[in-house]
Amino acid sequence: MDEVDRKILNIVQTDSRQSSTQIAQAVGVSVSTANERVRKLTASGHIKAWLAVLAPEKVGANLCAFILLDMDYTGEAAACAALVALDEVQELHHISGAHSYMMKVRVADTQTLQTLINTKIKPLAGVLRTESMLVLKTEKETPKMRIANHEQ
Repeated sequence: MDEVDRKILNIVQTDSRQSSTQIAQAVGVSVSTANERVRKLTASGHIKAWLAVLAPEKVGANLCAFILLDMDYTGEAAACAALVALDEVQELHHISGAHSYMMKVRVADTQTLQTLINTKIKPLAGVLRTESMLVLKTEKETPKMRIANHEQ
């Protein structure tokens, strides 16, 4: 991955609706070269998906919460598989520290969160305990990331 690829990745992670012509002009290559580079970046897995970022409040997902999970080794894999299948779950991370996993969920309200925890999360055999943290205000939330300057 060279500097042109890094520039293309920065462009598409900021606005994936940029045309090939716009990308080509921004990085100083031909349109066919820009198309080929985007295709190769996608094929190599540098670009995982092309998607729209939705406004949670517009789609009934007003409440963001982080749930810390303590897991029993027995049943952990099945519990993780069940958790990642839930539409409400945006992220599931195996973490270090006092808890086993941290999960980010988005739901309509606290009642919906309580129902999710009580009916879909706590009943899983591998889940021992949960600890929930409700987001009061989001100062920054972005899928954009810094792209390292070294070869990947």
